[in-house]
Amino acid sequence: MADVTREQLIEGLNVDLANEYQAVMMYITYAATVSGIHREELKEFFLKEVPEELRHAQFLADKVAALGGTPTTQPAPVPPARDAKEMLRNVLQAETETIQRYVERMKQAEAFGDYGLANDLQEIISEETRHKEDTEKILRGA
Repeated sequence: MADVTREQLIEGLNVDLANEYQAVMMYITYAATVSGIHREELKEFFLKEVPEELRHAQFLADKVAALGGTPTTQPAPVPPARDAKEMLRNVLQAETETIQRYVERMKQAEAFGDYGLANDLQEIISEETRHKEDTEKILRGA
């Protein structure tokens, strides 16, 4: 990867931050609106992800500020869902895209020379991969 500027890294981290805000809003909204026979289990599944997504958002906001940028306050839009299966598909899509963004950001961090950030992003990638795999397992039984 070619050299990455501080501004490019900040911009990318703010995209990630907007999507972590979206994840928090999506999980809370889906937990509140999920219905059907598996409502309680899915509500719990959605809500247990919120603290981790908030931690990711806080990490990203802190890093943007440390790099001299201003953390975004605008979330990415939450995709609407008519039923539990669509909610889970939306979660799976969001987790898949999040992993791809974080892999890209990790490469940018390395190109920028911020190896601590690259390492922290690797840990977040592992966490997001677990979220994705958990969602895939639920969808296989839905």
